[in-house]
Amino acid sequence: MKLDVRYANHPEDSKHYTTEELRKHYLINTMFVADEAQLTYSHVDRIIAGGIMPVEKNVKLEGSKELGSEFFLERRELGVINIGGPGKLVIDGKEYILNSKDGIYVGMGAKELIFSSDSKENPAKFYVNSAPAHMTYPTVKIDIAKASPVKLGSLENSNERTIYQFVHPNVCKSCQLLMGMTVLEPNNMWNTMPCHTHERRMEVYFYFNMKEDTRVFHLMGEPSETRHLVVANEQGVISPSWSIHSGVGTSNYTFIWGMVGENQTFTDMDHVAMADLK
Repeated sequence: MKLDVRYANHPEDSKHYTTEELRKHYLINTMFVADEAQLTYSHVDRIIAGGIMPVEKNVKLEGSKELGSEFFLERRELGVINIGGPGKLVIDGKEYILNSKDGIYVGMGAKELIFSSDSKENPAKFYVNSAPAHMTYPTVKIDIAKASPVKLGSLENSNERTIYQFVHPNVCKSCQLLMGMTVLEPNNMWNTMPCHTHERRMEVYFYFNMKEDTRVFHLMGEPSETRHLVVANEQGVISPSWSIHSGVGTSNYTFIWGMVGENQTFTDMDHVAMADLK
């Protein structure tokens, strides 16, 4: 398991960052490495985000010095969404089949987590988010058909999209983790504009379903001091609570959002008027 540790940054500091420094602190450049758990540990609410891609062998999630735990979920909960080929997750001996776009919530206390792919030619790509937990909630498999869909946007505004809520109070219980997937329709490029912040929780965006030569311009920063990151396929962005998190692509795309913080009210956000953006 590879764990890249990122420290929290003050918004006043971030105003002075170069493009290289912004990318160093906020961009997760690589999510999937064959036969490894490639994870990023952010000190912003101590979220862990990353990818697991078994190809030639199974991959285990285990404890580490950085976590200070004997096993990965000793004091954590986990959300998983598979964006690759068919695969399996074995949790303490119980097998869960995860096809493309299937997800699962795993409660605190599960000791053995083994990820595998059905085929090395079309390996599973397990995208994971993990947050500190205070109690154990039941493990729940969440097929894409069981995720709670919310349709938003319009073709007029180039933002027709469906938000699939996976780890969400409408679907299953969790301590603080929220997780879902937003799919933009063809010919739609914008997400989350008009934008917002939410001081009560942070967020990580993971962009995928993009072609090699397409990009998303992810907007971040305080509303009065916006910056941007140019994001390629299967890259992620750490978004602190003080930052907007919006984007526009050179084509349509899909992204997974994971939120960690004080509350789980999806609509609890501080809207930003377009006139206040700078």
